[in-house]
Amino acid sequence: MQTYELILKSDVSKSFRCQKAANSLDIDTEKKSVHHFKVNADIKSNYFIGLIVGASGAGKTTLIKKIFGDDCLNEILDMARPVIDQFPEHYSYDECADMLSGVGLTAVMCWVRPAYTLSNGQRARAEIALQMAKDAGNVIVIDEWTSVVDRTVAKVMSHCIQKHARRTGKQIILCSCHYDVEEWLQPDWVIDCNKQSYKDWRGLQQKRKEKLKFEIKKVGRETWKYFSKYHYLSERLPGGHIETFGLFHNNDQVGFQCFANYVPHRKGTVKKMHVNRIVIHPDYAGLGLGIKMVNSASDIMISEGFDVMCKFSSVPIFKAMNKSLNWKLLKIDRKTKNVLGGNMKRKAGFREGVKTYSFRYVKN
Repeated sequence: MQTYELILKSDVSKSFRCQKAANSLDIDTEKKSVHHFKVNADIKSNYFIGLIVGASGAGKTTLIKKIFGDDCLNEILDMARPVIDQFPEHYSYDECADMLSGVGLTAVMCWVRPAYTLSNGQRARAEIALQMAKDAGNVIVIDEWTSVVDRTVAKVMSHCIQKHARRTGKQIILCSCHYDVEEWLQPDWVIDCNKQSYKDWRGLQQKRKEKLKFEIKKVGRETWKYFSKYHYLSERLPGGHIETFGLFHNNDQVGFQCFANYVPHRKGTVKKMHVNRIVIHPDYAGLGLGIKMVNSASDIMISEGFDVMCKFSSVPIFKAMNKSLNWKLLKIDRKTKNVLGGNMKRKAGFREGVKTYSFRYVKN
């Protein structure tokens, strides 16, 4: 255990108005302008996630700078450049993609646009991904964690970050004025600057009491326009007979799922529907909602008499389906015969040279 002690003092103006304000409540300005902080804590032993929490002005930022130096909170995200171009040169593309997906920044369009176009939550994920890509051995410190995002999004981000930190063996300390992120971060230790207290959770099993509830239901195809920009393929929905579903948190649609019948149904055969356009809003990425949404929607399609198939080129979706007991891998393909159409070469509906994965849904 180490003792961390701070004395925070601010100058008090002697102007007429300031004196008048202080005298109106008989405030001892000299005494009230000094904040004494002291806590005993162990932040040297092995850990993955540390949390420093407390109200604004409680000493979080000053404490972390005293421990790690003034430069520990320097942000490295360049707003003018795409985030995927900001990883170290020795990082392969797959390593960049894995780091971004690991922190919940899964939409490829968020990787390739200038960082200033990202939302506050997306920028926070991008910043922490770049910090985690720095040389091993560095403790990553993030101030004002989730201060500027919706509280549900804050919980999603927190769960995603702690999971990725543990998987990659990184050490991260997050400073926040919000207590609601604690059970989602599952921190190894917590310093509460309000109470000047320390809790050590290492080796203890924490149970998250709060659960986020999601609901899937059929929606109109017009809702696709809110999700199309996050999808890696065409902004157009397939033609023919389609069925569209939405994933909802409370009354907010946070996901979109489409099924399409590519081939006209022949009498005497089972009707087939193909999975299409799986999109989870970037703010909710990292909870595994995509595979849960497509499984639930596929259950509905099965109950309506359809055989559910899918063929796609997304590696994250392939990994999720390959782990699921509900999906049977049929084949992995990379066709070489070109089909010319429009202004680009295609192979049986997919871009030239792109590996595709085919699955069939099996309800358990």
